[in-house]
Amino acid sequence: MSDIRRIEPGARMSEAVIHGNKVYTCGIVADKTMGQSVLLQTQEVLQQIDSLLAQAGSDKTRILKANIWLTNMKNFAQMNQAWDAWAVPGKTPARATMEAKLAAPGYDVEIMIEAAC
Repeated sequence: MSDIRRIEPGARMSEAVIHGNKVYTCGIVADKTMGQSVLLQTQEVLQQIDSLLAQAGSDKTRILKANIWLTNMKNFAQMNQAWDAWAVPGKTPARATMEAKLAAPGYDVEIMIEAAC
């Protein structure tokens, strides 16, 4: 049986869970830039992902899959502007972007990833 390690576990969820050689994050939203542009929110979320991956012994070049939710697909270009500046060419994951209502007003982007450790 493999060990399971949790990063920043809480009563409801953990920020990330490591099992075997994979790390899974929760859906990450921008707290500091909540209510601001999708560009700024995406940049904050990607910084949080970098931090969680570092804690798991991984990095953005090892992301296997990303799910992205936007409250409005008209903001797709802003999200991609932040993503493209952050992503490493040739090391990009499989990715899907969907439009959805998020947990609270002001959250306009949410990203959840799976990565190899």
